[in-house]
Order: sequence, then C-alpha cells, then structure tokens
Amino acid sequence: MDRLDNTVRPYAWGSPTAIPHLLGVEPTGEPQAEMWMGAHPGAPSRTARGTLVDVIDADPERELGAGAVAKFGPRLPFLLKILAAGAPLSLQVHPDLAQAAEGYADEERRGIPVDAPHRNYKDANHKPELICALTEFDGLCGFRDPVRAADLIDGLGVASLKPYVDLLHAQPEEAALREVLTAILTADPQEMAHTVAEAAAACARLGGDYAPYADLAQHYPGDPGVIAAMLLNHVRLQPGEALFLGAGIPHAYISGLGVEIMANSDNVLRCGLTPKHVDVPELLRVVRFEASDPGVLRPEASPAGEEVYDTPIDEFRLSRYVLPEGGTARDLTLGTPQILLCTAGSVRAGEHELNPGQSVFVPAGEKAEIAGTGTIFRATVIV
Repeated sequence: MDRLDNTVRPYAWGSPTAIPHLLGVEPTGEPQAEMWMGAHPGAPSRTARGTLVDVIDADPERELGAGAVAKFGPRLPFLLKILAAGAPLSLQVHPDLAQAAEGYADEERRGIPVDAPHRNYKDANHKPELICALTEFDGLCGFRDPVRAADLIDGLGVASLKPYVDLLHAQPEEAALREVLTAILTADPQEMAHTVAEAAAACARLGGDYAPYADLAQHYPGDPGVIAAMLLNHVRLQPGEALFLGAGIPHAYISGLGVEIMANSDNVLRCGLTPKHVDVPELLRVVRFEASDPGVLRPEASPAGEEVYDTPIDEFRLSRYVLPEGGTARDLTLGTPQILLCTAGSVRAGEHELNPGQSVFVPAGEKAEIAGTGTIFRATVIV
C-alpha cells in the first residue's frame, strides 16, 4: 500500500484551524478548507511511486481491479476529502448522470471554455456525495414542507416576503417551491438586497430557529440565497452522523469538520450564497422540487466491526472502524481499490503508522491489515 501526501485547498470559506488541529500542526493563519485524497487531476495525492493518477494510469487493472475498471473505466471513481467549513459554502445542487452528460455535451458544442466562469459542466459525470461529521456539523439539505417554510418566512414580519408566503400556501408542493425559488433568484437585485437586510435584522433579533440565517446574511449580505436557504431543512449532525446528497437536492454546508466522499466530478449549479455565476434556467432544470426529510444517516455495524454508511450509488462506499484499546487486528483486504484515512488515535495499516489526517492507498487485492487504537475511515467502490 502507498502512503498518501495530500493537498490542502485554501478556499476562502475554510477554517484556519480545524484541519491543522486534526493534523497536529500549527495553523498558517490562512483558510484550510479541504484536504483531497484520490486521483482527481486538480490535486492528485502523491505517493513514492508518483502521483496517484500516474500510478493508476501505469496499470489500471492492477491498481483498481478488473471489476472496477470494467464498471467505471480506468480511473478511481471517487474523491475522499476532509472538509473544514469555517464559513457557509454556496447553496448548490448537482446534476444526475444524464443531465451532466447532456449539459457537458451542449457546452462543448457551444465552445464554452471549460474554465469559463459561466460554465456549468466541467465534465460529463454526476456528483453524488456523502458528508460524515467529525465534529458538530451544520448544514442545509433538501426542501422543507412548503407550509413549514411559509410559517418560518412569515414569522420574520417582513412585508416584501408576503407574496412568497402566499405562494407557498396556495400552490401544490412542486409548483410552490419552483415558483418561490424562481421569484427569489430573479427578483430585482436592489430590492432583494433590501429585503435580505430586513430579514437578516429580524433573524438576528429573533434568534433560535432563525439564528442560522442571520449567520448566512452576515457572510453574504444582500444575497438572495439567504431567503432561498429558508426553504430548506436546517440539520445539525453529531459526530459520526452523515448526510447523503443525491442529484437535484439543494444543499449547503454551514460549519464544522467532516469526512466527505463524492463521485469524481466538478459539476455544481449554484443557487446563492456566492459571488459566482448562478444560471437560473439550468438550475431550475436540475433541481428536484419536492419536500423531503434530510435523512440523517447513522452507520450500520457488521459483526466484523465495520460500520457502513449505506448509499444508493456504486462509485463510492464509505465505512469506518473504531478500534478499541487492546483489540485484535482487522483484515481489510478487498478486490477493489481502497483509501484508508485515520481520524483519531494511532492505527497501523500494513507497514504504515497512521495518525489523524494521514492516509494510504491500497491497490485492489493487496493485503490490508489494521491494528491499534483509533478510528479509520475506509473508502472503496461497489462492483
């Protein structure tokens, strides 16, 4: 197996301290948002044999296994991250596989450069993702019931929001959510900025259930995404709990440290809480306008001690092992590629001693035994 040397991405929303604290190093003072583990071309992990991209390209079947190559092609189909949100991320959705392929082909046909700020589809893949909390973790996930959203917005007492309240009460669920989100994102920017300022003041005054939206407005003053966020479920994960974000589900991470895994894609359609491009027509094509429970996931334990986060896709499978002091070694050998990430304690993986934040890549079929006291997350695929 290969010890991984991973890149930390310094996005502005990142916490300056959470990842350094996990790694046991001094903060630099700069935001440290995500540490990437995998073979994404934007920041592939490095090994003693070269980057993980180079290692896999040299012999895909040996590294990934014949089953994974047959199903997903000669590439690692997932990206594993440690994510540290010190400020809210943009409100966003991801396309399904057919939408991504269609959108990518259309933008290629129209000759939009892949790095253009108004480009929506960087690739032809979907981007389902799972976030598992390492600390208390706040986020937004999926639409509230329209009546509950109407009651929350009405409670602000902001006159300019009354039409949205009336729409949410009057229309069938899908039409109500679609019409209100469309109205929010297409409103006159100056009028909306004034509405957001009034709403933010009310949220700060009321506190309680309104406190998260006051925080959003503080980071993104005047942004229509503050009002759009009130259409969504607010969820607070405890350590070990997780959220699965499927295609078309609007979501945003607000604060906290977690392990995130996703299909290897960069396709994001933004709804707000961002200075970046918001393509409203394309967004409305992708969003699933249906109320849903956030669906907090708790791991399902097996007799072998593996705790699995069950999701409906095959590009990734995330699980964890919590190794008690004095416990026996566990054999994690699989016929599929794995990344093993330590998040607590000290765990030996093969010949590598792993401390929090350290990880290894295990080629398909290679012996993988872990021992020690701590927590290991295991990322692999389903074939």
